[in-house]
Amino acid sequence: MGAGHAHKLYRQGHSPVHALPPHTKLAAVLAFVVVVAATPREAMWAFALYAVLLGAVAVRARVPAGFLLKRLLIEIPFVAFALLMPFVVPGEQTTVLGVSLSVPGLWGAWNVLAKGTLGVAASVLLAATTELRELLLGLQRLKLPPLLVQIASFMIRYGDVITDEMRRMSIARRSRGFEARGLRHWGVLAKTAGALFIRSYERGERVHLAMVSRGYTGSMPVIDEVTATAAQWRRAAALPAAALLICLLGWTL
Repeated sequence: MGAGHAHKLYRQGHSPVHALPPHTKLAAVLAFVVVVAATPREAMWAFALYAVLLGAVAVRARVPAGFLLKRLLIEIPFVAFALLMPFVVPGEQTTVLGVSLSVPGLWGAWNVLAKGTLGVAASVLLAATTELRELLLGLQRLKLPPLLVQIASFMIRYGDVITDEMRRMSIARRSRGFEARGLRHWGVLAKTAGALFIRSYERGERVHLAMVSRGYTGSMPVIDEVTATAAQWRRAAALPAAALLICLLGWTL
């Protein structure tokens, strides 16, 4: 974790949100997601207020709405699943625009869409204001098992290496006149996937041997130690604290 590693979700900036220590932001986002998940689905106004809170954070972090909305497209498979629920969930039926829909299915779809979208938006804001290396340091600071932190670190470092390997193999196939146009070409793609797995495994073995030869014993040295002041913790806790107040009102009103 000694070198920085930029990623597409990160947006360079110097906002107060960017300046917060990574472990405070990780804890704040986790607490916010838990509070949102605990909110009763019938309190629709509460989810609107959660969206306002995230919008305020985005403004504070100087993250444009277009940047955020574009990254939210990752949840399209969950949206498709939610849209099917009114048609497949059994229970009381209601008619909407001449179509018979399940009432429990409608509530379930709303529950998935509202909570899932808010959770993804909070995660996107976290990634947009925190570099990958800082996220790893934050996880380390929060006492996540070291082995999991190492796995995440290596995944980030060598994800681009594997992607480049896939690109070179694709160029090699095209240079030989291969273009996947149907089911009959799936065999070639399957063999490519197998070759990529073998190459990745062999590369992993070489990397491990190189680390062992340099004194690796199962734990990585801590290069930087991130700390947070009480004031920084209070600023990070503002989002989940406000969300908790909304959640409590949602259960009582």
